[in-house]
Amino acid sequence: MVYRVLLNDGMHREGLRLFKDAGIKQDTTKRNLDELINDIGNFDAIAVRSATKVTKEVIEAGHKGNLKLIGRAGIGYDNIDVDVAYKCGIPVVIAPHGNTPSTANLAFTGILTLSRRIAQLYPPLISDGTWLKIPELQGTDISGKTLGIIGTGRIGRALGKRALAFDMRVIGYDTSSRVMRTLFEDSGIEPVEKDYLVKESDFISIHTGGKQIVVGEPELSLMKPTTYIINVSRGDNVDDSALLNVLLEDKIAGAFLDAHKNEPKEKGKKLESIFVGNKQLEGKNIILTPHIGALTAEAQKGTSKEMAGVIVDYLIRGTLSNAVDLIDTIRDVE
Repeated sequence: MVYRVLLNDGMHREGLRLFKDAGIKQDTTKRNLDELINDIGNFDAIAVRSATKVTKEVIEAGHKGNLKLIGRAGIGYDNIDVDVAYKCGIPVVIAPHGNTPSTANLAFTGILTLSRRIAQLYPPLISDGTWLKIPELQGTDISGKTLGIIGTGRIGRALGKRALAFDMRVIGYDTSSRVMRTLFEDSGIEPVEKDYLVKESDFISIHTGGKQIVVGEPELSLMKPTTYIINVSRGDNVDDSALLNVLLEDKIAGAFLDAHKNEPKEKGKKLESIFVGNKQLEGKNIILTPHIGALTAEAQKGTSKEMAGVIVDYLIRGTLSNAVDLIDTIRDVE
């Protein structure tokens, strides 16, 4: 039997090689929603990244055909209707390890660039040579400062290790009591309640995923005016309007945002955000990047190999790993 897999958001050649070696046919043709619904039943598995939404309609169409497995090449899977998939008996699997170092490194980059006020110093210097070596724009050293991590899964814990190496105090909060109870002991992260974290931290980094707001007006109102926010998770995790207000009123020190609401999914499209082109933010310590947490050669290669390996194991050997209903267990032991 020859299996077919649809890679609707493409895949690194290392992952494609694993499919080829296993005798699995790959299709990397990008399909829109209507085309997906029409074609998905012809495939045994589909693997996507963040661009493709695997909706109820897509899953139900696949269930009527050959679809046996849905894969998300990465950690977050909020673009897949997991409930419908499991009602149809179709497992949803992820590749959670490949992009962890790259995303944690980007979050730490946010800490360093904010603390040294690069967003304010760099543009005028490269534009016309303006030399802003002035006391008003002095930076702050991160050693001895407190990093608060909201969401202490793989990426949050990896960030904690980096911060500890720079002699930071690291505190963390997670909605999973099991994670709080079992993982913090060996991570160097001090478990705290959320309100304490937002009051005490000099830097707050968000790693929760999902669509819920985890930093909004209530949390922002508790922060020190010297606090910096880093979000490399999901755009929905931060209340943009509330964040804009505290930035404009200098009630926090700055923000590094890699994740945004309504991110463009097609080349040539532009991000529409209250932070883009906002003249009131000129001179403020804010940095925007286009969701590049996993956009490194190493992350793309590692994630693709992991995703392909999980799909091959399931289709060829019947072995299921990295299923999202096992994620709480996985987080507890890794």
